[in-house]
Amino acid sequence: MENLNAPKKIDHIGIAVQSIENALPFYTEQLNLELLAIEEVASQGVKVAFLKIGESKIELLEPLHEESPIAKFIAKKGEGIHHIALGVVGIQERINEIKEKGIQMINNEPVKGAGGAQVAFIHPKSSGGILYEFCEKNKSE
Repeated sequence: MENLNAPKKIDHIGIAVQSIENALPFYTEQLNLELLAIEEVASQGVKVAFLKIGESKIELLEPLHEESPIAKFIAKKGEGIHHIALGVVGIQERINEIKEKGIQMINNEPVKGAGGAQVAFIHPKSSGGILYEFCEKNKSE
């Protein structure tokens, strides 16, 4: 029996990089992944590039400034996997449900993410040190 509240797929894997421009050739020329879009998400302090891989994507995250969470991540841990985004439907309900189970959220309400998606992060202290993101796309995607 399918759990209707379960994530629907891995939407994307976020990878922190110092420079999208320097990182892109590996993904586009060596791995032959298709570049879908590059955009800035000023509210998150990042520039992102999405690359298609099957039904999922890889999201390269470049800090826009030193106070960006990505800049702090790179300073502490270096470049590498930053988060795993889970595609969900009904993101606010999902947040409420997981909080009721004692899971700590970074975002208690969804915020606007790249591509116009609504996103919310689960605190890594509640998920074995892994940063998970709930990601709800517009119905047209």
